Amino acid sequence: MDRPSWAPQGIDITVPSVSRIYDFYLGGSHNFEVDREAARQAMQFIPAIPKVAQANRAFMRRAIELAVADGVTQFLDIGSGIPTFGNVHEVAQTADPAARVVYVDHDPVAVAHSKAVLAENEQADVVGADLCRPREILTSEPVGKLLDLDRPVALLLVSVLHFVQDADDPHAAVAQLGDALAPGSLLAVTHGSYEGMRIAAERAEGTVDVYKSTRNPLVMRSRDEIARFFEGYDMLEPGLVPLPHWRPETDPNEADPSLFGGFVGVGRKA
Repeated sequence: MDRPSWAPQGIDITVPSVSRIYDFYLGGSHNFEVDREAARQAMQFIPAIPKVAQANRAFMRRAIELAVADGVTQFLDIGSGIPTFGNVHEVAQTADPAARVVYVDHDPVAVAHSKAVLAENEQADVVGADLCRPREILTSEPVGKLLDLDRPVALLLVSVLHFVQDADDPHAAVAQLGDALAPGSLLAVTHGSYEGMRIAAERAEGTVDVYKSTRNPLVMRSRDEIARFFEGYDMLEPGLVPLPHWRPETDPNEADPSLFGGFVGVGRKA
């Protein structure tokens, strides 16, 4: 398999990556055939998965705009993936040119491409780190340089927590991150769930099985388990709801059934 010039040395391009599969769903070009094949297999069960990725991106945009309107102009985006059109710094800095953004991802392709995209942006940077090691994130140079943790920060965990296994205790990791944030900070989460799903169970389970071939298998959690991530936060309206019902811009009754396979929400730290 040929290694493209943008692929960092040392990565195994024979194993599909969650961030590169997501990049493919969003129409990006920083993915390998192994990623595209895994995506196509998942789409055999749920053809509308790219719509789910796009809806997650739209939620992220609305959450960022909410944050800026709330006076929060610092963003920590963990599990940020590979930059595509409409990324956090583009949305946030359009709303407020003074906004500062730190991206975090453990995929070397995502980190390398983010560095290239952000090379001329002095108010945004990227950290190569893992959500499960919050201290490494919080003590990183970009966080220290760009984010004032004594002021509110918007912590974005969009489509990432369902790739963290229970054994890695994602609730503890999110709690540790939250403990470092000032009152008034925001937490935005999207997370997959079988609850409320409007497609056949075997189709959903088929997609979940495809992700077992990656280094980060998909973990579907209950609404109650997802709500635990918001302990210490006051939920903003409309609460923890299916993706089409969070401050919709279109009629949620017309949304694709695949968009109801999870919950999203934004909370404000008390």
